Amino acid sequence: MSQTNMDPTKMGIGRSIAVLTSGGDAQGMNAAVRATVRVGIYTGAKVYFVHEGYQGLVDGGDNIKLATWESVSMMLQLGGTVIGSARCMDFRAREGRTKAALNLVKLGITNLCVIGGDGSLTGANQFRTEWSSLLVDLLKAGKISKEEAKKSAHLNIVGMVGSIDNDFCGTDMTIGTDSALHRIIEVVDAITTTAQSHQRTFILEVMGRHCGYLALVTALACGADWVFIPEMPPEDGWEGHLCRRLADQRGRGSRLNVIIVAEGAMTRDGNAISSEEIKKINCKCQHLSCALLTPVAGGEVFGLDTGINRPWDIAEQGGTPSAFDRILGSRMGVEAVMALLEATPETPACVVSLSGNQAVRLPLMECVQVTKDVTTAMAEKRWEDAIKLRGKSFENNWNNYKMLAHVKPPDIKSNINVAILNVGAPCAGMNAAVRSAVRIGVIQGHNMLAVYDGFDGLAHGNIKPITWTGVSGWTGKGGSQLGTKRVLPSNFIEEISLTIAKFNIHALVIIGGFEAYVGGLELVAAREKYEELCIPMVVIPATVSNNVPGSDFSIGADTALNTITSTCDRIKQSAAGTKRRVFMVETMGGYCGYLATMAGLAAGADAAYIYEDKFSIRDLEMNVEHLVQKMKTSVKRGLILRNENCNANYTTDFIFALYSEEGKGVFDCRKNVLGHMQQGGTPTPFDRNFGTKMGSKAVLWITEKLKEVYRHGRIFANTPDSACLLGMRKRSLTFQPLADLKEQTDFEHRIPKTSWWLKLRPLMKILAKYKISLDTSEQAHMEHVIKKMPSVQGPLMKSSPWKQEEKDEE
Repeated sequence: MSQTNMDPTKMGIGRSIAVLTSGGDAQGMNAAVRATVRVGIYTGAKVYFVHEGYQGLVDGGDNIKLATWESVSMMLQLGGTVIGSARCMDFRAREGRTKAALNLVKLGITNLCVIGGDGSLTGANQFRTEWSSLLVDLLKAGKISKEEAKKSAHLNIVGMVGSIDNDFCGTDMTIGTDSALHRIIEVVDAITTTAQSHQRTFILEVMGRHCGYLALVTALACGADWVFIPEMPPEDGWEGHLCRRLADQRGRGSRLNVIIVAEGAMTRDGNAISSEEIKKINCKCQHLSCALLTPVAGGEVFGLDTGINRPWDIAEQGGTPSAFDRILGSRMGVEAVMALLEATPETPACVVSLSGNQAVRLPLMECVQVTKDVTTAMAEKRWEDAIKLRGKSFENNWNNYKMLAHVKPPDIKSNINVAILNVGAPCAGMNAAVRSAVRIGVIQGHNMLAVYDGFDGLAHGNIKPITWTGVSGWTGKGGSQLGTKRVLPSNFIEEISLTIAKFNIHALVIIGGFEAYVGGLELVAAREKYEELCIPMVVIPATVSNNVPGSDFSIGADTALNTITSTCDRIKQSAAGTKRRVFMVETMGGYCGYLATMAGLAAGADAAYIYEDKFSIRDLEMNVEHLVQKMKTSVKRGLILRNENCNANYTTDFIFALYSEEGKGVFDCRKNVLGHMQQGGTPTPFDRNFGTKMGSKAVLWITEKLKEVYRHGRIFANTPDSACLLGMRKRSLTFQPLADLKEQTDFEHRIPKTSWWLKLRPLMKILAKYKISLDTSEQAHMEHVIKKMPSVQGPLMKSSPWKQEEKDEE
């Protein structure tokens, strides 16, 4: 948010904001609308709904209505857009835009927030550019007075990108993309079981007429054998290559094949590649497939039984928005309001974007131009440029996919033994990290060793070789296939050193939570005494608590967050049905309040009690009074989250008893302790892909580090940078020496000393109608998206969002 000398609660006094959703709907749009309305009201502004998109803007009347705090209640968990959307031909004509301008002027609205795709945002920019001349036309026609024209002299425009395709350059993730991936992966998981039962090849067609993001990320998340995307058509002769690949996979013992096809997939000649075409292909190697696999009468593709599924036929755009999309929409809504209220006539129309963990403002038309540059590059068959223009995140996803799906293991082995173990509590996504680490290791020519049951297994030699096929299908499995324990290595250092020597282990990949981090530190400390421990080590954070220093995100936290959010949705539904009821939910996280805070933001909680944000009995009393007042409105329900270790004395039972007593006659209370259900379940698309990227990057780093420390026929690594933690930091994945992270750690409470997500807590309180001061000291500058690239103009930022996608070290 931008710096201002003004009291944020007075910034909007005398101002009016209109919010509309346009084009295709996307999950999370309602969260953006809700945040825009509530933060707008918080600043003292009037906020209007524009129903049915630009059509409602043109038609006016009841389509433009004043919004209230209560009117956006219970919107967070709804898919689509509650205020409606429409494709509007009228707005494309000047006559339609003139009508729209008249409707806004009559209501005194000079700030417009548009949530939609690049077409919708381009239309908004044109509207703003023409605004002065539209007012002149209205004056001449006598439809507005000079006074009205003077009051509405300037129109401010801010855009938020709502599109499930993630096809807008300049932002890490568009609203709706993560939820669409959830829908697709649900379908993939469902058909995978039947595909394995019948030894089938499944072809999945996903949305993405011009952008292959959904197809590419889906392919990574499910370990697909092939993906077709519009940005990178397959090489000539791809039919034979695809046939050989599927036959090869079956020859290795795989019972299923998965092919992902983007809606806009095409050949290098520009001809469409459809799922039906892939199914019907009769290639020369069919006899090979039939020999290896169960042939199917009728000559199905490659002699394999083949099914086609289109997730977009069963509502890729629909369903409940994911926790990520709710938080993304909420954060963007806040920034959009601030950008509107701080805009001057000289400020260009901007789009609110997410870069790493920061909300940023970008010139709208620069982003639109780069998005068009991708289309131009594809039309001119500059495929590599098209991939680069999509941004670093897209490019890294593509390179990861190629490595994991298309590269054959080398004939010459490296004679390097790399051991992988899981440490601490199990969490979703661990297996995806193990799978990619194993496969990248095999591709590098290493011998990969699986250590079962953590450091305990490492001490007692519970180690077996693990191969490419040994990790097949692991991306979608929750928990830990290797088994995991909380045992630390300090009691077994000698046994561990003997095991490392016995199995000739040259490097360690440690995947886990705070115990993995502490265990890595203990192994480094023991290097002075045990030379066997002088090998490269990398720790990959994987824990639902997201409490490992050195990384903004941990594998598993996104899955846990979605589990809590969906549970809170059901609880709120129950509360809405009974009226005047407050639910109290206890979340996991140890002393780390990440899950409680983020779930509070995603589920629309009234309060979230955490250890990092100290609270007293007076705070509890204030929260109770807040709920008493809330019960007098039309919103007669409450949701309170409590992190399990937020306070030793103010336990869940204590707070429940306090609320029950103080709420007598006004509301009644219920409590729910979610427990270990937060650790289990199928990993979300984010955790699958985050795990896949972390595992790949860790082994590639180890491979380079081994070359550095190889001296006189042996490996010896004892420098701090030879034992690192791989973490997501703002806009990049970075390797940080474990020893350097000690100063950033509160070892007693097992948390980092500083956490980026604490800055989001005021937002949760404002959206729950608390009268607190919003800190606007952190500036979101207007940044630029265009920079020079070889032969093209490209986007500056396309890393990951809150969840993050990866960007190379800068």
